[in-house]
Amino acid sequence: MGRSYFHLHLVSDSTGETLIAASRAASAQYQGVASIEHVYPLVRTPAQLDRVIAEIENAPGIVLFTLVDSDLSKRLEDGCAASGSPCLSVLGPILTLFRSYLGQNSTPRAGAQHMLNADYFKRIDALNFSMLSDDGQAPENLDHADIVLLGVSRTSKTPTSIYLANRGYKTANVPFVPHVPLPSTLDHLRRPLIVGLIASADRIVQIRQNRLLSLNADSETEYVDRTAVAEELAASRRLFAERSWPTIDVTRRSIEETAAAVLDLYRAHRLKFIADG
Repeated sequence: MGRSYFHLHLVSDSTGETLIAASRAASAQYQGVASIEHVYPLVRTPAQLDRVIAEIENAPGIVLFTLVDSDLSKRLEDGCAASGSPCLSVLGPILTLFRSYLGQNSTPRAGAQHMLNADYFKRIDALNFSMLSDDGQAPENLDHADIVLLGVSRTSKTPTSIYLANRGYKTANVPFVPHVPLPSTLDHLRRPLIVGLIASADRIVQIRQNRLLSLNADSETEYVDRTAVAEELAASRRLFAERSWPTIDVTRRSIEETAAAVLDLYRAHRLKFIADG
């Protein structure tokens, strides 16, 4: 049975990230159905919104929006009603709940979550640190990290580091290569959380083969030999166990799920570090 498709219009007065994340989480629950996304960011004037409404009329479907301006919201709702497209303010129910609990109305500010505040600059600082500390670079800076990820090649160290950095955590990553000594700095780290990333040999081989294909490189190498890869992983597991470093199996985890597991470990690590003084 083939997949069926529907139009999904995401209208935002900011970047649209909130809508994209929420709609994809919902769409993932429906097998055999896929959305054709139409994303309209930074919609803040009636003229901009009229162009969006015209697009919706041409391709009716589900409309999700985050517009803090009530006049624009009403204009969009009327346009959707005219074309028979169901629409929903994604933040509406959340703001209603907040208002009920806090006993006060919100102050409408488009893109307020993207303001250039202290948290924003913390994320930029973390991203700069993580890029400079990628793949074992600048080992002298490891003590300034919040999190250090270790693992053999293709255990998603770099993308996980960047994701964590975007959450504001300075994350370094160090490759584990058999017979190549790790940075001596690792022996003396107390403040950063050190986490070992592991995966199944089959998964690592598959990713490495795809990597070599994309580079048009020779595939006859120990880099993708299953026995060699299994020995690599076993050696990394032994090291992590010897050092009492927690490990996370990334075989069936997305980057987001791996990062969430790392942050669970980090919170426990911070509490212990503070308690130990």
